[in-house]
Amino acid sequence: MRGVARGDLHMLNVVVADLAASMAFYRRLGAEAQGDPAGGHVQLRTPGGFSLELDTAESAARWHAGWRADPSSARVVVGFALPSPDAVDRLYAELTAAGSRGRQPPFDAFWGARYAIVTDPDGNDVGLMGPVVESRRSWPPAPSPDP
Repeated sequence: MRGVARGDLHMLNVVVADLAASMAFYRRLGAEAQGDPAGGHVQLRTPGGFSLELDTAESAARWHAGWRADPSSARVVVGFALPSPDAVDRLYAELTAAGSRGRQPPFDAFWGARYAIVTDPDGNDVGLMGPVVESRRSWPPAPSPDP
């Protein structure tokens, strides 16, 4: 990809039916939980540093417009970290111009990062996330913009 910063595969996000049961399962595999499950989202870090993020349906609806429109369309989002908010916008534009479907246009997410979602050639969701900036966090979260 010319002119666009490359992403770093850093996370897998899974929408789960029972957050407590999923947390317990992945803890048995060695992942350490971070976050408050009462908020509908937890981050589990593996010993190698990879992040497995678990969300309830209510939590996913806040940040994924494509999932909100059709919850049966995705259960997993493969996440790539990008070096800047502008890199998210540029890569989203490049990928959608090349034929990827935009499932979540870039927006400033409530957790403090620029975020977008496109599909890979098989229709799997791929998240593009810029760095988290504490001063850009907002609460309560408003739903992300529709595609």
